[in-house]
Amino acid sequence: MSLDHLLQRIRACRECESDLPCGARPVVQASVTAPILIAGQAPGRRVHASGLPFDDPSGDRLRSWLGVERATFYDERCFAIAPMGFCYPGTGKSGDLPPRPECAPLWRQQLLHELPKLQLTLAIGKYAIDWHLSQLNHVRSYKTLTETVAHWQEYWPDVLPMPHPSPRNNLWLKRNPWFERDVVPMLQDRVKTLLD
Repeated sequence: MSLDHLLQRIRACRECESDLPCGARPVVQASVTAPILIAGQAPGRRVHASGLPFDDPSGDRLRSWLGVERATFYDERCFAIAPMGFCYPGTGKSGDLPPRPECAPLWRQQLLHELPKLQLTLAIGKYAIDWHLSQLNHVRSYKTLTETVAHWQEYWPDVLPMPHPSPRNNLWLKRNPWFERDVVPMLQDRVKTLLD
């Protein structure tokens, strides 16, 4: 199956529509040439409305961390953007709900199989980190997101576990200044190398 055909199938998916508060609107961006995969949790309400991944304050911060402009970020030849759940799952008491459990088993391996040029996966948030690190047989797992991100060099340069760039994580970033001080410059250098 070609990537274009797979993307058409993903965008037409209605597998869990009855469980989605705003209906199904799968959001994904990919090209066979993309060297970088951004694997987040699931689209938020604003992304559901626009259909554009990371089209919100989280995206502004993420683009800053990557050191890229919007045009580059939304160029599928540069960045594949595939959250663990392709549709907005709704909101709970402490933020957005987890990605729907049907999505990753249904689509993730198929999609990754069609992205042969990937050299770096940015695993953003617990769900993406857990799934992507489980695919690496030689890695050690840690109990918390903070511990896992702190041991980022164990997965580098193939996978970078990251906190979510959401403004909700401002306190985490304040408590862990080493991430923006030490990790972000390494990320920016690697992104620049991969995109040059």
